[in-house]
Amino acid sequence: MILYQKVVKGRFLERPNRFIAYVEIADKAEICHVKNTGRCKELLQNGAMVYCAAGENPKRKTKFDLIAVEKGEKLINMDSQAPNRCAAAWLERGGLGTLENLRAEQVWGDSRFDFAFQKDGTRCFLEVKGVTLEENGVVRFPDAPTARGTKHLCGLMEAAAQGYGAYVLFVIQMEHISHFEPNRATDPAFAAALEAAAAKGVTILAVECAVTPDSMEIHNFVPVRFGN
Repeated sequence: MILYQKVVKGRFLERPNRFIAYVEIADKAEICHVKNTGRCKELLQNGAMVYCAAGENPKRKTKFDLIAVEKGEKLINMDSQAPNRCAAAWLERGGLGTLENLRAEQVWGDSRFDFAFQKDGTRCFLEVKGVTLEENGVVRFPDAPTARGTKHLCGLMEAAAQGYGAYVLFVIQMEHISHFEPNRATDPAFAAALEAAAAKGVTILAVECAVTPDSMEIHNFVPVRFGN
């Protein structure tokens, strides 16, 4: 689980660039750091209720970090650093069974994977992808084309071909999800690479998270479907 300190509720006003947003907090427009450089247009709608954590560094130009947003009945964490932090805690507590020599940010060939570990005597690599795009209970990744994400999949396929364990973990930053599927309409290359990776021995996993205004924790596996 990850925890945030000094979380306050506000009303989203506008996002002039990828890094900052104006949020009305206690009847005052505050400049907040957006902890997600993705588009997130379906989340950051004018008037949306958001949650912001007070920053600890007094030298920062922004007083708050925007970390979560209400979308209908769902509360969605949109901190892009949260999936890896949650994945680390989940792996450490046995989410994939007994692991040895768990390490973050491991280089292999021309790839850098989020985690490496030993499982049942086999060295394994795992890449984490955070998911915030949701429609009618279905979540998709990515929300914008990602050549970097496709490159990670190619690296994992090469690792699997050489006898390593290879995993992709989609961390869904909300709960009560029907299933996960690649966003074929937005990034057909990534969708094709994900399907190819599954066929070539890469384990594709998706998990939903229990989210509150001041916490997020991986909760349950959800089905992965490839669609048409």
